[in-house]
Amino acid sequence: MQQIAVIDYGMGNLRSVSKAIEAVAEDASVIVTSDPDVIEQADRVVCPGQGAARECMAALNHAGLSSVIRQCVSEKPFLGICMGLQVLLSHSDENDGTPCLDIIEGQVQRLPNPLTDADGNRLKVPHMGWSRVAQVTHPLWSGIPDGARFYFAHSFFIVPSQQDIITARCTYGAEFAVAISAHNLFACQFHPEKSAEHGLRLLSNFVHWNGVPA
Repeated sequence: MQQIAVIDYGMGNLRSVSKAIEAVAEDASVIVTSDPDVIEQADRVVCPGQGAARECMAALNHAGLSSVIRQCVSEKPFLGICMGLQVLLSHSDENDGTPCLDIIEGQVQRLPNPLTDADGNRLKVPHMGWSRVAQVTHPLWSGIPDGARFYFAHSFFIVPSQQDIITARCTYGAEFAVAISAHNLFACQFHPEKSAEHGLRLLSNFVHWNGVPA
């Protein structure tokens, strides 16, 4: 039986993430843990997260999990969700500037405020709710129609230095990247655990993914 570790660093909707994975992974053991040894020994790793960048990085460093994440990203299928995506980049503008894990070269920037749609209508920031996601080919999109809606809750967005790692984009006032993939890593800004059938399908695809990008 494969083991899936959901990283617990004190800042994430861990119960909903773990329950959603359990629902699509009957042949796996899903463990919510902050133990570096357990995370390193798992077959797959999920890093969810909510909150502010500085607090998240402080929590990861305090728990000794930053180096564990770097190691896992290089060795096994890894899924980052929301803040679990943003902390993978080099730097975030949040909290007057926060150094992040620098696994993926790039920046995390604040959504413009005010933000308007194509007709000039004011859009709310944070971006909260359902938005369409335009896909770039990747195994985790298998069985999910292009343009399917996913649930978002964020005020910052990623700007990776390499455009070829972007695996999804969303338009909310402006177009921005909402998912990236590099080798055995896939990370998304939206919350698959809150995104009904399409979110569950993405999680199922991750559970059965061999870590090969295509």
